[in-house]
Amino acid sequence: MRIKEMASPPSDITYYESWDGPGSDDLEERLTPAHVQDVVEIFQTPLTGHYNWDYSSADGRIRKLYRLGKELNWNADMDVDWSRNFPKSEVPLDQKLNPFYDWEPFATLPDEEKLRFGWHNLAWMLAQFVHGEQGALLVASQLASCAPTYDAKLYAASQTFDEARHVEVFTRYLQEKIGIFYPVNKHLKSLLDKILSDPRWDLKFIGMQIIIEGLALAAFNTLKLTAQDPLLRQIIQLVVRDEARHVTFGVNYLEDFVQTLTEQEKEERAQFAYEACVVMRERLIAVEVFEEFGWDVEQAREKALASALMAQFRNLLFTRIIPNLKRIGLLTESVRPKFEALGILQFENLVDDGEVDWAELSRPLYEEVS
Repeated sequence: MRIKEMASPPSDITYYESWDGPGSDDLEERLTPAHVQDVVEIFQTPLTGHYNWDYSSADGRIRKLYRLGKELNWNADMDVDWSRNFPKSEVPLDQKLNPFYDWEPFATLPDEEKLRFGWHNLAWMLAQFVHGEQGALLVASQLASCAPTYDAKLYAASQTFDEARHVEVFTRYLQEKIGIFYPVNKHLKSLLDKILSDPRWDLKFIGMQIIIEGLALAAFNTLKLTAQDPLLRQIIQLVVRDEARHVTFGVNYLEDFVQTLTEQEKEERAQFAYEACVVMRERLIAVEVFEEFGWDVEQAREKALASALMAQFRNLLFTRIIPNLKRIGLLTESVRPKFEALGILQFENLVDDGEVDWAELSRPLYEEVS
């Protein structure tokens, strides 16, 4: 397998800013002190909603995914065994994926600091999951309004509840089992801002259902194999079941729609998908943890990027995204060389999520977590 690694983001990447149009400067003035303590940041979005007065099902695939979401629902209070505790004296992740094991600033740390790094690294990873899931919660709620079809509105509404549950369960694990909570990574935040504030409903689908959810699904599956805590593995398995449906929904819904776009519109969305992938690769670098341990951030970043194992790990996270982009028609000739430069075009012929594996998606919930 040929792996290519990029030392720094391409110069043509836009780091997105949140909406600053009409109405962006007046909401904070109307907040009372009681509101302010709960609100950290406000964003504005020129969202265009759609009524749909035809309540018949036009797409059996989307309706079936919606029904599966109802059947396979789970409760973070009742279906997760919170009584289990993993000892803080143990390293929480398989150290085979630690790119710093032979790097002097890490190798010379006392054992207790190496252990502390392991827990901080996991906490950072899970915190980004929480922030990404909150973004998914907000985007799914937007899709319930702006998706044109009745079936898509139903599914987006069910996904909104899924995402709320994911925020809840990861937040509780961080608060009760780790006690460390990192802020949102700036690269993830920039992409969430773009998706939430863009008025085009299909771009929201592409950014969230294909890019962010696709990468999260691969990351969850990897973490399930490397996490040492059985409780965390149980949580991830529950979340993965939901995320697999979400990605499948995005691919199936977008596949037909993209074909109705003009060539210029397709190219705009293909370029956005490429830029989103680059931003998400940078989101995988735990800069905030480097700062916590007083390391030179750029040197630590370069070390992480230079690690062949970590390069392969990061690239493998795109094994769901690239085939899905090809399936929906956004792996255009103009962006193919750019994905090749990232080293991830090699995944284009892997299995995509357009062909629904109903048997896998319908497996009983407790068969996975018992």
